[in-house]
Amino acid sequence: MSENLNKKASASTEAQQHSEGSIALAIESQTAKIPSDVFLWAAIGSIGTSLALHISGKKDEARFVGQWVSPFLLLGVYNKLIKIAGSDRIDRS
Repeated sequence: MSENLNKKASASTEAQQHSEGSIALAIESQTAKIPSDVFLWAAIGSIGTSLALHISGKKDEARFVGQWVSPFLLLGVYNKLIKIAGSDRIDRS
């Protein structure tokens, strides 16, 4: 049991040493409010929109919208990381 307490204390000390600035904390607090599946649906919507544009012959627009998929998925990963191990982990201990 004392080993578990030591791990919690160590994680808390580490988090305090590597804490984020006020701007990052504000961004994290707002980002954490967005459900993670919003980013997945945005990526799927981009794929569908890109396909529709491609079929309709608007190839340049299709490529442009198709390039949104990766950033949406990356934002989803960032969102999930904030929820799991963001700066607020100090408060959760």
